[in-house]
Amino acid sequence: MTDSVVLFEEIQTANGRRFGHATLNAPASLNSLSVDMVRLLTPKLREWAADAGIVGVLLDAVGEKSFCAGGDLRQLYKTLGECGANRNAYAERFFGEEYELDHLIHTFPKPFLVWGHGIVMGGGVGLMSGASHRVVTGQTRIAMPEISIGLYPDVGGSWFLRRMPGRVGLFLALTAAPLNAADAVFCGLADIGVPQERKPDVLQALAAADWRAQPEADRAVLSRLLIEAGEGAAMPASKVREQFDAINALMAGDDLLDIAKRLRNLQSDDPWLQTAAKTFMKGAPSSAALGFALWQRVHRMSLAEVFRLEYWASLGCCAHSDFAEGIRALLVDKDRNPKWSPATLEEITPAYIDDHLRPRGEMAPELVALT
Repeated sequence: MTDSVVLFEEIQTANGRRFGHATLNAPASLNSLSVDMVRLLTPKLREWAADAGIVGVLLDAVGEKSFCAGGDLRQLYKTLGECGANRNAYAERFFGEEYELDHLIHTFPKPFLVWGHGIVMGGGVGLMSGASHRVVTGQTRIAMPEISIGLYPDVGGSWFLRRMPGRVGLFLALTAAPLNAADAVFCGLADIGVPQERKPDVLQALAAADWRAQPEADRAVLSRLLIEAGEGAAMPASKVREQFDAINALMAGDDLLDIAKRLRNLQSDDPWLQTAAKTFMKGAPSSAALGFALWQRVHRMSLAEVFRLEYWASLGCCAHSDFAEGIRALLVDKDRNPKWSPATLEEITPAYIDDHLRPRGEMAPELVALT
């Protein structure tokens, strides 16, 4: 097998048209999304979008453990220590190019299928959320765990979390609660559950389908064959659906300190809900405050506007200390004992959040062009 971190092929279909097939190929890192991956995917997707013979795209990953376990933060972490509060050119490229790719998937002009098997976290959710057709399996585990590393749910998270039922999106931003396949469908992060063992059948169906090279008609064809593949599939029960009323009660109101008090005082017999509250309490107060501020601000923004705001927010996180400290504690030293600064929500001021969201240098040119 090639050493390339993304594999590309084209599936020949029965009527002579082709389906683009891109596969993340870094199983040792659970297919964490790297700059190299992004720089291979973006031009190839643009090429396939413009190719009249390509009727759709499938994005999946090598291995049974993970579709994509988030962004590859190793090089970014190195630059955080080197740059501190100063301009970080690597971070500008890292976030600008990643968000360009995510936006491209959201606006792709042809059917776009993401096979979200196994672990789907952070940057992997960014790849999956914008696809026209999103498959989960019985082994899918989705999370946006950024509060534990001093970031916030980026990669368009401010957009798709705001559009989930009730206040579920805010709950996920504050607690990093994991989702199974049924949760993902309920929350709008996935469209259908299909057993992993039926994936070869789906690939065969893609090759055998009568594609019209008409996006709306072809989306219907793809939906139909996925429904057939998922027929009768048993998926785990949705914890989000089960706890929906409790989640909305916890997240009620427009004062983050009120929400934090309810999470800290939560009494529940449900381990999933208890773990969510504990994760919030251990997470970075700055991440909670920033995620909440974005939740409040993006409601009427366009997708492109959200990505541009997230770009400034992410560079703001790079310029403050919690992001580097969170990566250190979770991924570098692995002591799982971060020292957050500020240490409490009560210490965070509006000016502190505004400093995260202010422009730093020039907007990434690829994001300026988004519409």
